[in-house]
Amino acid sequence: MDFLMSYFELVLSLVVIVTGVIYGLDAWLWAAQRKDKTMPKMIEYSRSFFPVLLTVLVIRSFLFEPYRIPSGSLKPTLLVGDLIAVNKFYYGLRLPVLHTKLIRIQEPVVGDIVVFRMPGNPQMDLIKRIVGVPGDRLSYLNKILYINGVAMTQSYAGVSRDNNGGPDSWPVTIENEALTGHPHKIYLRNDVNISGDFQDIVVPAGNYFAMGDNRDDSNDSRFWGFVPEEAIIGRAHVILFSWNSDKHRPRWDRCFMVLK
Repeated sequence: MDFLMSYFELVLSLVVIVTGVIYGLDAWLWAAQRKDKTMPKMIEYSRSFFPVLLTVLVIRSFLFEPYRIPSGSLKPTLLVGDLIAVNKFYYGLRLPVLHTKLIRIQEPVVGDIVVFRMPGNPQMDLIKRIVGVPGDRLSYLNKILYINGVAMTQSYAGVSRDNNGGPDSWPVTIENEALTGHPHKIYLRNDVNISGDFQDIVVPAGNYFAMGDNRDDSNDSRFWGFVPEEAIIGRAHVILFSWNSDKHRPRWDRCFMVLK
């Protein structure tokens, strides 16, 4: 599925180009030369599907793209089964397929939840929270995040249990993290220490540092490095729908929830 989805934009773009060329040639040349009104099937299909496919391409490439949350790395903010809308023009307009930025609108800031192509594996899309922007000096010690020497303080918000979709589960502590400008909840595990501690890392120009809110169950910048600006697809904007696969029913209370 990941392989197919990674080439969907390319295939869609090629189909739009082919049907558009056929549509245009027929409108400007072939239609006037036809002696009867019967269209060849290829021309009929192109004239029917080109406007629809072009609309889908424009919306998906420049405006919004749906994204299904496949893992629990951003719990409790995002749950497995959430279907979110990714705002693709929030940071600027890019060409489809080539991803060259045409218009720069604004830059990611600390606290933004972004979808991006994984460094080293661009066929895989990931979703994480930005915790460091170019020039920031970051540390992560004993499960506390420090930005430019300032601790992002945590306050107790309760307890819960987490799992990866299997029968096993484990206890987690819910903390309110006072992330600069974007306070939010995070999960911490007290029974393990797999948090990937580091100290005094400076985010280089044109790159970002991303982490999951599920701090002890997230494969993020702590383990594979920075997110290049050109790899960012867009900003997660709103939860469109949410499906609880364990209980086989929708989570209606999460539908149309705006992400912060």
